[in-house]
Amino acid sequence: MPTSEKEGRTPGELEAARKLFAGPCEFVAGAASLDSMIAISTPEVAFAGRSNVGKSSLLNRLVGRRALARVSHTPGRTREVNFFRVNDAFVIADLPGYGYARISNERKAAWRPLIEGYLSGSPQLRGVVLLIDMRHDPTDDDHAMRDYLGDLGAPTLIALTKADKLSKQQVADRRAALARDLGVTDDQVVTTSADKGLGRDELAAAIVSLVEAPSWR
Repeated sequence: MPTSEKEGRTPGELEAARKLFAGPCEFVAGAASLDSMIAISTPEVAFAGRSNVGKSSLLNRLVGRRALARVSHTPGRTREVNFFRVNDAFVIADLPGYGYARISNERKAAWRPLIEGYLSGSPQLRGVVLLIDMRHDPTDDDHAMRDYLGDLGAPTLIALTKADKLSKQQVADRRAALARDLGVTDDQVVTTSADKGLGRDELAAAIVSLVEAPSWR
């Protein structure tokens, strides 16, 4: 059966994922503390990454909405775990961005237990999409998140963002280098561009695979 040349997905998988993400998508709730987390009965997939990695833009591209997730011109403004229901099939949990230098140490300290508490405690979490700006080497914060997810045993996809800013050869070279640096296999990596839509269907199909997999806990 033919597969997607870049990401190893069959045309049927890509089409099924495209249809799923084309369905209704809505904001459910935001949680600023572990005590305010909502009970969710469907599978969840979390999105994590640095404050300026383009997380909101990629989420909006993924679900085909212009402003489902707020795109802020001031990185670090998202202070909550925001939950979005996709086609009544699963929920995306948008975690606060980490690592923005202008955010106070007090706020960073408050976010860490929120992020780690959610990741370690959510019974419906099926996996995490960790976003990395592929133009740059992973930061210490990126490595800390990757290591934390590895220690948890959480299935992790690496979404490399802003691929449209590089040449085709640079994209190939950076993808290979970043996979080595982060200690992941190539099938865990999806190259994306929120602006151009690159990798949108491949990422959607990879997320569907996480949702359909048995719980890892």
